[in-house]
Amino acid sequence: MGKKYTDSAKMIDKSKFYEPAEALDLVCKTSKAKFDETIELHIRLGVDSRHADQQVRGAVVLPNGTGKNVKVLVFAKGDNVQKALDAGADYAGGAEYAEKIQTENWFDFDVVVASPDMMGVIGKLGKILGPKGLMPSPKAGTVTPDVARAVSEAKAGKVEYRLDKTNIIHCPIGKASFGTEKLAENFNTLVGAVIKAKPAAAKGQYIKSCVIASTMGPGIKVNQAKLG
Repeated sequence: MGKKYTDSAKMIDKSKFYEPAEALDLVCKTSKAKFDETIELHIRLGVDSRHADQQVRGAVVLPNGTGKNVKVLVFAKGDNVQKALDAGADYAGGAEYAEKIQTENWFDFDVVVASPDMMGVIGKLGKILGPKGLMPSPKAGTVTPDVARAVSEAKAGKVEYRLDKTNIIHCPIGKASFGTEKLAENFNTLVGAVIKAKPAAAKGQYIKSCVIASTMGPGIKVNQAKLG
């Protein structure tokens, strides 16, 4: 561990569960890297992702964005190509981009949007895009006839949340430079969306644990009892 990490760790009581505002204030103070660190939220849920009826997945637009310049690739045809580009898409087209991904291992994008009539093309990319979390889906709003709106939302700071194999959601909520207030707004929006997405099949305590951390900093435990 580096000196900055060690210094930051001294500021945190590892046995304590902090209130959200206090945890966000601390995470900003412990972000000491030379770059603007991303603040991430890690939420462990009391569900079993192996069961289809206990999946938790969705997307939400963070009120203050993510602080990242998101590059968007849109699979579309006809008028939708120009609509996507007008909305701010970095790339828009069809099979030529699928081929570029397959043959050149090209990944100069952060979000993939597709119109429903392009799913034949997109389907072939499942094994490549899926493991990277880039596969578009109707649930996340990235498979849609309204590609322009999906592009605008992605550029505005829409984030997708989904369970990993250990039933944890990992999601960015902004940058250290945002400060406590803006991060709190994003935090509340994301946590609210996750609570709203609680499956009917989930039993017992839903939010098992919640940790906030910066890119290079130590994790800070949040008092999940107050989250729902």
